Amino acid sequence: MTRRTLVTTASGAALAAASASAAGSKPMILQLTKLRLRNSADNQRARCTDFLGNKVMPAAQRAGAGAMGFFASSIAPDTPYLLALISYPSLAAMEEISAKMSADGEYAKALQAFDTQPGLSYVRMERSLLRAFEAMPSVEIPPAEPKRAARIFELRTYESNSSTTLRKKIKMFADGEIAIFRKSGLLPVFFGETIVGTNMPNLTYMLAYDDLATREKNWKVFGGSPEWAKLKSMPGYGDAEIVSNISNVFLQPLPFSPIR
Repeated sequence: MTRRTLVTTASGAALAAASASAAGSKPMILQLTKLRLRNSADNQRARCTDFLGNKVMPAAQRAGAGAMGFFASSIAPDTPYLLALISYPSLAAMEEISAKMSADGEYAKALQAFDTQPGLSYVRMERSLLRAFEAMPSVEIPPAEPKRAARIFELRTYESNSSTTLRKKIKMFADGEIAIFRKSGLLPVFFGETIVGTNMPNLTYMLAYDDLATREKNWKVFGGSPEWAKLKSMPGYGDAEIVSNISNVFLQPLPFSPIR
């Protein structure tokens, strides 16, 4: 993996709508890229934030990239890091956009300048690919009201013992869990099954909240929902049967992130 693969890390809301329209109901490919940083004199966070916002985003827009969001770790292990989300209509589209970025002269010049700075711009890059659920086939960008404070975002990963139990958990989301989330005030951004990554089989999804207090309130509503009680009591849908581990992190959007 080379640094030129950073090309797949930026976009705007208009492109999100265009990509979703082009893909129809076909589940999109979601790419999560983590840039692990170090607190040092190199000021890696500032370097990467500037590069992603001022160089990568315009180039990715020119190449036709899909809905994206950019975040910094807030409450999470292995901090600090930045996380970039991008969606594509297909794996083939992902390759095409990456090729366009590589051929973009303006971006190539910016990338060379980024790579040849003294010191390290980041420590390591980690990447995973997800396929969006059929029940929620694309990224949903939360409404953006003028002058509203940035939301907080929670990234949750559910591991399963096998691909069979993972299928059951994905079906459980489709059979009503996502709808109950919405009724409870929880704001979904995406749901995806990991197709390339670590700790597979697993799924990952993102939720948005106004603040942590709102998160606690809405999860309490969800936990007390009669619909949720009925759904989780159905045969084969108990957590112990289909989920072996749950992990989560909290993120804050970077200033330029279309998802905020």
